[in-house]
Amino acid sequence: MGCASSIHISESRVVYHSGKESEDSNSPNQTNTTATQSQQQQQGNPVPGLFIKSSSTSTYKTAFTEVQFGPMKLHVDQLQVLLVFAKEDSQSNGFCWACEKAGFRCNTAKTPESALESFLEKHHDIIIIDHRHSRSFDAEALCRSIRAASSSENTVIVAVVRRQDREDASVMPLVNAGFNRRYIENTNIMTCYNELLQLEHGEVRAQFKLRACNAIFTALEQSQEAIEITSEDHVIQYVNPAYESIMGYQQGELLGKDITEVPKSENNKADLLDTINSCIKIGKEWQGIYYAKKKNGDSIQQNVKITPVIGQGGKIRHYVSIKRPLHDNNKADKSSERVQAESQTDIQSCKHKDRRKGSLDVKSTTSRGSDGSSQRRHSSMARIHSMTIEAPITKVINIINAAQESSPMPVAEALDRVLEILRTTELYSPQFGAKDEDPHTSNLVGGLMTDGLRRLSGNEYLLATKHPHHIPSHLITPLSLNDIPPRVAQTMENEDSWDFDICKLEGATIKRPLVYLGLKVFSRFGVCEFLNCSEVTLRSWLQVIEANYHQTNSYHNSTHSADVLHATAYFLGKERVKQSLDQIDEVAALIAATVHDVDHPGRTNSFLCNAGSELAILYNDTAVLESHHAALAFQLTTRDEKCNIFKNMERNEYRTLRQAIIDMVLATEMTKHFEHVNKFVNSINKPLAALEENGANGDADSVKSILTSPENRILVKRMLIKCADISNPCRPLELCIEWAGRISEEYFAQTDEEKRLGLPVVMPVFDRNTCSIPKSQISFIDYFITDMFDAWDEFADLPNLMQHLDNNFKYWKELDEKKLRSLRPPPE
Repeated sequence: MGCASSIHISESRVVYHSGKESEDSNSPNQTNTTATQSQQQQQGNPVPGLFIKSSSTSTYKTAFTEVQFGPMKLHVDQLQVLLVFAKEDSQSNGFCWACEKAGFRCNTAKTPESALESFLEKHHDIIIIDHRHSRSFDAEALCRSIRAASSSENTVIVAVVRRQDREDASVMPLVNAGFNRRYIENTNIMTCYNELLQLEHGEVRAQFKLRACNAIFTALEQSQEAIEITSEDHVIQYVNPAYESIMGYQQGELLGKDITEVPKSENNKADLLDTINSCIKIGKEWQGIYYAKKKNGDSIQQNVKITPVIGQGGKIRHYVSIKRPLHDNNKADKSSERVQAESQTDIQSCKHKDRRKGSLDVKSTTSRGSDGSSQRRHSSMARIHSMTIEAPITKVINIINAAQESSPMPVAEALDRVLEILRTTELYSPQFGAKDEDPHTSNLVGGLMTDGLRRLSGNEYLLATKHPHHIPSHLITPLSLNDIPPRVAQTMENEDSWDFDICKLEGATIKRPLVYLGLKVFSRFGVCEFLNCSEVTLRSWLQVIEANYHQTNSYHNSTHSADVLHATAYFLGKERVKQSLDQIDEVAALIAATVHDVDHPGRTNSFLCNAGSELAILYNDTAVLESHHAALAFQLTTRDEKCNIFKNMERNEYRTLRQAIIDMVLATEMTKHFEHVNKFVNSINKPLAALEENGANGDADSVKSILTSPENRILVKRMLIKCADISNPCRPLELCIEWAGRISEEYFAQTDEEKRLGLPVVMPVFDRNTCSIPKSQISFIDYFITDMFDAWDEFADLPNLMQHLDNNFKYWKELDEKKLRSLRPPPE
């Protein structure tokens, strides 16, 4: 025949024919055309639809078309056409040239046998069969043979019929044989070309979209959630295997039934169905708790989401219901459901702002090779399941292992990766993709969240020698609340406000703000009454604690302690916090805030570990300062009866209070920052949000059970003191700037000393000659503050703090955009 089935142009612009796909490539017309095309290529004009062979890859690069199918974006490759003509004529040549013009791959076949063989090999998109010469072969029989192959489901088959047959001829014999379309013979190339274009953008495009439905149905079939699709008249059209498994029905028992014919549970409220129908009939999605009746008569509580699907004419054409069991009381072959229930880790964002530079959550999608992994997994199963003492993480691992038994290999490989992650020690510490790009972030993370690089030089940083602990033998007679100087009292008038200026109190008290603020705050919360101690003892204790803060530190001094105490008291006054904590928790929080940085040397844990300090050795390079603060606080308190605020407490109550104080002080250590925040969000914020979404926010018992469980009270206290400890970016702008200057100066001093002592410089960007304070504040807010305060605000409702945070962040950004490195812009 005079049609080359495919024409290739190499990078050297040499035209050659692929004879393998053509039975006849000797047409003179073909030669002339390809020569013309070669000339066009040499002139730099590409030939539409031709594909380029790359000598480096030996593959053909073709332009593809993007097709939007609902939310899916599909790529349509070059169309393939099969021409079945017993002999070459002007009609076959017309289609051949039309294929070339349209940029379609074209194969030819002369016999039904070769046509079927070619189709089974290449799965063409369009097949054009000559129906004009019945003596050559039976076109309808050939069409039926092709349709018998499952791969022909989305193939468009066209019958070419004689012109004189067009009148009074029914298309039904062709339709019954499997043809999609009739083409009345016309050898004009443009007519053939237009026919192909109509096919491409009509039937072929529609079939291409239908082909994509296979992927969608595969997802539905594999889903572990029960899925039901009904028509606009609520006739059941589809249920997936998970639905069959959960409800006990077979698909054939439900399809075609009106949904009202399926038995309903009596556990639902009488008006629930009316509520659902009134919602979905107007095109709104409904989600809530619904009791369904299984085939065996049992009721099952489900979290149900029903979504109306808008179709032709803008009307609702389908309803899609997704159902997830809330509880599985039958315990029968439900491993997949159990894994699903245990693995719900979707993060509900809490008022995320545009401050974020990027997400801190690292979700690996890497799959490891599985050679031998299945055998290793199964060989260890007996020992894993025989364990009699199970930690929660062991139970999780057991559930995953059980799920792997019946999972497809890709899922099993993914679960292997999950197990690998779960067996690490740093489950809550994110991997910072921006660290290498942002030295400020890298330094902050390294300086605050690591324990330093151990030096082997033997140099020691003798903290105890440099800074002895003070218990003054002759304390200045402390003042009572009634004896506080008027200037100091006036400064503390608004101490219950978040905008309280602690720096003014620092000046009014000559750098002794902790004693005065402590007296007022502890009195407001009835601490002396709870501890059964006198105000004299409390005043002595506050003086001892303040005396052991280093006033030479620019940041970690008693003013910082008083600032954290103020923030703690403010948070304790929020309604949600009061619902969660008892008085012993409040007292523990106030004491922990007071002592949380006592005897802080103005250096980070990394510095102490690198310097081989006595404290680092004592506490094994782990939470060095936080352990020291907690231990020293109790040593100072119990060493002298005059300041022992715990001396009259009952033993068990003292032990409970002591443990709570220690836990809160240790929670201020930054290496566990993300662990505390994530646990708080997952254990408290998400369950509370779920209650609210399910319409159960008025269920006081459910809310109370979340807020007051012993485990969650601990999480609330940790989150509270953490937020109080680093709340400076949420203070009014002037206070925020003041604290930023103080912490920067302390880091500058540490860098100076590291260089002087020859120690590793933990935070090189905090060089007083080159540091950009705005950049350091931006990084600190991005990576430590935003997520934590979004979560805390969601819980405690702190819009004023979040507004300050936004304002302060914008302030630092404006300075940075102006390339300024200082705390303030230069005076105009």
